[in-house]
Amino acid sequence: MSEYSVKQLVELIERLPTDKEVPIGTQGYNRYRTQKAHWLGWLDSKSTSGTYQRQDAPDRGAKYVYNHIMEPKMLLWLISVLGLQSELVEHAREDAKNKKSMAGSCAAIRRVVPWQTLEKTLLGLE
Repeated sequence: MSEYSVKQLVELIERLPTDKEVPIGTQGYNRYRTQKAHWLGWLDSKSTSGTYQRQDAPDRGAKYVYNHIMEPKMLLWLISVLGLQSELVEHAREDAKNKKSMAGSCAAIRRVVPWQTLEKTLLGLE
């Protein structure tokens, strides 16, 4: 079972380089200008900048978060900025492209880059 916490994920994301800013209101960014800010805002249960208030759940860690994100741009930014093989990132991007829903796109990304793969990378960065 994964022990990687939400707090650890936040701390790691804070250290990652940011992506290029987009205009406020760009689809897939909610009220954020970057996917890094989107991640950090979404993970902050005290933030009011998201579509809904995320609830803290002490028994749910980073694996739960990764497996429940429903915005493909968030997942694609994270896997690309972490330095996973570019072929793997491109495979995830292509598989997500033609899905009919955001949930389907996210599921396609997670099939290519499951939590276990991501966690190995995260642990290697610490």
